[in-house]
Amino acid sequence: MRAVVPALLIHISIGTVYCWSVFKQLIADQMHVAPSTIEWGFSLAIFFLGMSAAFLGPVVEKDIRRSALISLVCFVAGFAGTGASIAAGWLPGVFICYGAIMGVGLGVGYLTPVKNLMLWFSDNKGLATGIAVAGFGLAKAIASPVMTWLIASVGLVNMFYVLAVVYAIMMFAGFLLIRRPAGYVYSAAARVRRRTVMRRPVFWAIWLAFYLNITCGLALISQEKDILHDALAVMPRFAGLDAAVFATATAGVISTVLAVDAVFNAVGRLGFSTLSDHCRRRETSYVVIFVMSVVVCLLQVVFHSIDNGTLWMILVMLFLVNAGYGGGFSTLPVLLEQHFGMSSVSTVHGLALSAWAFAGLSGNQLASFVVTHAADQSHRYAGLIPVLAVLYAVALVAILLVMRDRKSADERDVVNVAA
Repeated sequence: MRAVVPALLIHISIGTVYCWSVFKQLIADQMHVAPSTIEWGFSLAIFFLGMSAAFLGPVVEKDIRRSALISLVCFVAGFAGTGASIAAGWLPGVFICYGAIMGVGLGVGYLTPVKNLMLWFSDNKGLATGIAVAGFGLAKAIASPVMTWLIASVGLVNMFYVLAVVYAIMMFAGFLLIRRPAGYVYSAAARVRRRTVMRRPVFWAIWLAFYLNITCGLALISQEKDILHDALAVMPRFAGLDAAVFATATAGVISTVLAVDAVFNAVGRLGFSTLSDHCRRRETSYVVIFVMSVVVCLLQVVFHSIDNGTLWMILVMLFLVNAGYGGGFSTLPVLLEQHFGMSSVSTVHGLALSAWAFAGLSGNQLASFVVTHAADQSHRYAGLIPVLAVLYAVALVAILLVMRDRKSADERDVVNVAA
């Protein structure tokens, strides 16, 4: 518990970045700008998350308490600063505070508990990372209703101030509690340099697979509401309703589906990383994720489930893609540890999270581009789902190449031992 509690306190706090959809329209309305303009606040937050993780991984490696404090200060200052920027009507302040300052807190905070849990749970490293990252995934389900209630009670700006205090207390408790296990000693000599990591093709194969999993996940998740809306509109149960009743009914269905999505996301984070503990190679979890994702996307193409309103098939796709999306995050640290060792896992993990930064910029835009430029707007998802299937297939090839590299490394080790 000494390791799990601080990990959850930190990750449940910073994971609220995914609650952006709760208040983005309100920010746009209050600042009199288009929602597409405000959307850059979230994109920048994810970008700075990935890039700060890439550059500050060695800081986490060297001093976990210092990294926990950096995360606390940046995340809370950025969150409160967002509220102040909204109150002042200063749009650049939202981008600076929510995007850049809070983004740095996200990146450092995301890395901080991961290696620590792997050290504490050395026999179940996958389960350990799953626990930490599941907290990040569940944060949206926990915080979204709280934010909605606070906005209705005290207003949008005060919601940021109130929760900044709450998160400051939670993350400060995490800072006080977090410790390396007894006997652990940081060794600068044992760590792998980033330049060395980036020269290895296996790193870039893992990076590509991780990037594509996030890009496809975000591309589908960003279109989730519209996909469900289109599917429900052609179902006999909903097609005959007038506009007002239809809007109410679909809102209820969609909110339920999004809540279940969060559960599958969290279960995927725990399940796939735990699965990797019981496989000879950690890559197996990724193979399962990508094969599963390719299959569910191809099923939509073959059976035209969105156009035909085959809701159960659409839900299977959404839930399993969400599970694979979450599982990709939790399995990444233990996969990197398998190839690069424990001594520098925070550094290598941080470098790999740069894929998240770029996927945060490309995922939504990919889906928007394909859907907007569809020749037939009544079947606008006919082009998106096949694209996702192809990208998942490329990710599968990349991870199979990683497995091949690992097999070659194992064979070299056997030869060296025999010699």
